[in-house]
Amino acid sequence: MFGKQEIKKFSNWNFLGYDSAILHRHTGKREGFLLSYYHKFRVTIPFRQQQKMQDKNPTKHTINTLPNGLTIITERMNWCESAACVISIPAGSNNDPANREGLANLTCDMILRGAGQYNSRELTAAFENLGSERGESVAHHHTSFSTVTLSANLPKTLELFSQILLEPHFPKNQLGMGKQVVLQEIFSLEDEPARKMMMELARNSFPHPWGLPGFGTPESVQAISIEDVRRFHKRFYQPENTIVSVAGKFEPGQILETVTRLFGSWKPKKRHKIKGGPLGKPVIHIPYDSTQTHIGLTFPAVEFRHPDYLLAWSGVSVLSSGMSSRLFTEIREKRGLCYSVDASYYTYKDFGRVMCYCGTSVDRAQESLNVLLEELRRLSQGITEKELELLKIRAKSSLVMQQESTGSRAGSIARDWYHLGRIRTMQEIEAKINALTCETVNEYLAANPAGPFHLATLGQQPLEMETGVF
Repeated sequence: MFGKQEIKKFSNWNFLGYDSAILHRHTGKREGFLLSYYHKFRVTIPFRQQQKMQDKNPTKHTINTLPNGLTIITERMNWCESAACVISIPAGSNNDPANREGLANLTCDMILRGAGQYNSRELTAAFENLGSERGESVAHHHTSFSTVTLSANLPKTLELFSQILLEPHFPKNQLGMGKQVVLQEIFSLEDEPARKMMMELARNSFPHPWGLPGFGTPESVQAISIEDVRRFHKRFYQPENTIVSVAGKFEPGQILETVTRLFGSWKPKKRHKIKGGPLGKPVIHIPYDSTQTHIGLTFPAVEFRHPDYLLAWSGVSVLSSGMSSRLFTEIREKRGLCYSVDASYYTYKDFGRVMCYCGTSVDRAQESLNVLLEELRRLSQGITEKELELLKIRAKSSLVMQQESTGSRAGSIARDWYHLGRIRTMQEIEAKINALTCETVNEYLAANPAGPFHLATLGQQPLEMETGVF
């Protein structure tokens, strides 16, 4: 629905920490590793065998913060032969200056066009020669760089990242090519009406600048100079509140020594706090000549760190997780009203929202919206024991898959630290899943019904409700 850069879809089963703190660039070529590399460089081990291995050699975390404010978090997974790393820097698109929207995104592209002793092609070859899969992502709050590689090659891979972050070339003669990459992302929206509509919904339902698309506008991107890119890097690429998370097979002492040697001299800079602005229009319609109508509906939800987050997440999971979910069953299967429908949980550090999408034909759009609202309101009546059992099974399956993926764990512990200021163990998460009951979930849903709503539609005509025209 969204471009991968603006808002990362909160996985309905992977509630372990997927959120918009770490997002991915749009291009398939540069998709962030938490998606692209989930199944690469992993050793698949039966869950019971993993449990036995962890009993003998339990997972251990180390957390160290350097004097310059950079935090290093490690988690050993000795049953794997790989190691993964995520470096999250507080240099996201919310820092874009007025009339230069898209600057963080373009800086992320330009920083990879040569660094240290390498030009652009040599840098790419250096990663490939180490067998290191690399990803980059730009979020509203962070720009992140990630890798998964054989554990023996992790120290050399970290050295490459240190050159990228501390010694970028920013070649002026490649700025035009970098802009073309970003502009193609913007122009592609015209071929993706559903994504365009959901972006406008986010623009109006999230506080400014959290709802703005990170790639900017054609005018703002064209206005960016190489001096703008260098100033952005100098001001916002800094160690304070940067998170380096590592998961896999390695010696934590060696990782701490390597990261300290590479980044310990990085100088912190003064930071400014971003204040959220007002929300936009509660109802928007985008005229579009098509036989299809795209519907987006959103309402507030608690943030990831809130004590009731798991209860709220349970309700959204029942709405839209798999083909047995309520939205899929009631709107698509029973009535045949639409070809696509879902609800997703998005969260930032201080707020969250549930975002719903429905794609349908013009003649069935009104009824599709009516049934969607009916199901959202019906959620306050509670979930069943069968629905609770199913969401628990799928959530625990997510835990198993995380233990097979060093990349997934590196991302999760970074998100835990950003949102919670601590790292949750798998045992803690499983205990919270087991503690869910229909009584506690339904009590929360009854006290927190869906709404108030923001609505966006894209198609031939706006839709009506009993309270008027949306």
